[in-house]
Amino acid sequence: MPMDHTLSGRLGRRLPIVVIVRLARADRAGTQGEERTYTDNISTHGARVFSRHPWQPGDEVMVTPLNDETTAWGNVVYCQKLPDDRYGIGVKFRNRLITWSAMRRYDGIQISPPAKSKSD
Repeated sequence: MPMDHTLSGRLGRRLPIVVIVRLARADRAGTQGEERTYTDNISTHGARVFSRHPWQPGDEVMVTPLNDETTAWGNVVYCQKLPDDRYGIGVKFRNRLITWSAMRRYDGIQISPPAKSKSD
């Protein structure tokens, strides 16, 4: 049975992958104002990220894995206060699909073929 995206609001399947990221407001690019945190789950269209601070729906954010892969620019869709005084924020990425290497490994997609040696 095909998934009805109108009910969940999600465009793709979320994978339960923890990625350590730098989270920052888009208008405060750079190290000042960045928070080192991690994801709860990710997809090519968005992520759920933990934060020590509350966010407002519509806030523009940058989510960058610590291994300096592609920065994902997006907007906060929701902010949920958690029992441990953290916040779970839903981020919808803008304009393009994001496929970090952790996602490719989880799906079993080989990132790059091994280099062949001259003896092969």
